[in-house]
Amino acid sequence: MAKVKAIFFDLDDTLFDCSGSIIDNARKRAGAAMVKAGLPVSDRKAYELQKEFFKKYGPMENIFDRICEKMQCSKDERRKIVNAAFRAYNSDDVEQIKPYPDAKPTLRKLRKKGIKLVLITSGIYERQLKKIKQLKLQDEFDIVRIHDIEKDPSKFSKFKKAMETLNLRPREVVAIGDKISSEIKMANRLGMFSVRLLRGRFSRMKPRNDLEEPDYNIRNLAQIVLLLKKIQTKKIKEIGLKVVAIGGGTGLPSVIESLKPYTKRITAIVTVTDSGRSTGELRKEFGVPAVGDLRNCLVALSESEQLMLDLFNHRFEGKMLHDMSFGNLLIVALTKTTGNFRNAVKAAGKILAIKGKVLPSTLENVHVCTELTDGTLFTNEDALIQRSLSPKELTKRPPIKKVFLKPADAAILPEARKAILEADLIVLGPGSLYTSVITNLLVKGMKEALKKSKGKKVYIANVMTQVNQTHGYTLSDHIKAIQKYAGKNVLDYVVFNNKKPSKKILDKYKEEQSFFVKNDLPKNGKKPKAVGAEIVEKPKFSKKKMTKQQLLRHDPKKLGKVLIGLIS
Repeated sequence: MAKVKAIFFDLDDTLFDCSGSIIDNARKRAGAAMVKAGLPVSDRKAYELQKEFFKKYGPMENIFDRICEKMQCSKDERRKIVNAAFRAYNSDDVEQIKPYPDAKPTLRKLRKKGIKLVLITSGIYERQLKKIKQLKLQDEFDIVRIHDIEKDPSKFSKFKKAMETLNLRPREVVAIGDKISSEIKMANRLGMFSVRLLRGRFSRMKPRNDLEEPDYNIRNLAQIVLLLKKIQTKKIKEIGLKVVAIGGGTGLPSVIESLKPYTKRITAIVTVTDSGRSTGELRKEFGVPAVGDLRNCLVALSESEQLMLDLFNHRFEGKMLHDMSFGNLLIVALTKTTGNFRNAVKAAGKILAIKGKVLPSTLENVHVCTELTDGTLFTNEDALIQRSLSPKELTKRPPIKKVFLKPADAAILPEARKAILEADLIVLGPGSLYTSVITNLLVKGMKEALKKSKGKKVYIANVMTQVNQTHGYTLSDHIKAIQKYAGKNVLDYVVFNNKKPSKKILDKYKEEQSFFVKNDLPKNGKKPKAVGAEIVEKPKFSKKKMTKQQLLRHDPKKLGKVLIGLIS
């Protein structure tokens, strides 16, 4: 169940009437400024045209530009007139305004319930500040934030910062406002509960998509007090950013964990080329794609009891089923009973009550093949790893020249392609560069889907090199490898850990010929933009022998904040 701890309020047309005299006077100021800047009509006519065009086109249209178009102004004249109109319309002058009669009583009732109150408003900074002071609202809120439209890039970042300050999760916040294209959309993207106040200029606008569709509509603020009871008993909100995470190994579940507090609309697209150990044995015996990485992602997205998760991850001992995972065996059994591999993964998701989707990148029983610079060819993933060689011996091996799939025509799952095209955020990695990340990019149709998608594309770089794949690689080497198979301009960002681990940890990795990935990307602002952050968990040493994965792991909380920050 949802427990509301804070309510975020908009200002204009939410806490006071911004659609009466304040808009009328702003139009008169703008009309006079347009005429002074060269519009060939009277002040009165410029004012009347604003009302006429507002009625015709609605509040989201650039009315000043429409007026210039009607009067056949030149490009230079139009720019001068529109800029003058905006400056006058948004001037620091604030008419006499009063809060809605139910505004302050409602805010005080909510305070008595122990709910934190946040005011976030957009506009010219000085103008919005004068409004807040004239309305005497500053003392009614725990946090007041002004999104200065002349300087700040996004109101979205103000929402995020307020949540961080109060240590809130999106599901603990209700956002109230009148604009479906602004505060309602932002609340939905973050996974908050959204409440639309049907007052003012924007009250007749219709939602254009599900992100503009509020959870609730109210006609006066007093209704929010009663509505809270309904929200408190509602199941946790399942709308939010559409996120696609592409990869495999232990890295992909970390990304899933990092994003779960922000959205339930997560699709994991998972590599199926693993051919080692128990997974490899199941592939040989039953002719199915690799199931181990899929199982890990199903568990990461699960809302099941801990007992069920432990059962899925349980590995058998003894001779017959040595090191076999129960979850892997179940997916193989479901493949036979449901008729195909996709249905099996879907059925396993139902058993684990996952929120989101887990999809294999392809349904083909596919292997990744690797050619080294000396012509050596490995025909599956396990062969590339060469577990029989020591780390020192692997350093002498020639580097990877190229990788490809067998069969070469293994196609992307249509459902995976659709998820990529609709995503707001697409995350690649972290994980083994060639066998967890790039192996997905080799699937037919994946590169084209990534190129076509309008979502932000982010690569999370590994902290350390991997001797059998990326020995001697810098950060730019990782990026070049991704770009070779995904396309040069596909990535928008690369996120990397910018805090070098301690000597004690580096020495531990050095034993396996694994070294810190050096950031050598040029500071030229070109894509992909490098985003350095401390995104690794604080290592916990014990007397037992520690594996590399136990020493340096991506911290889901830190990683989630960075990834969501890129969207704003």
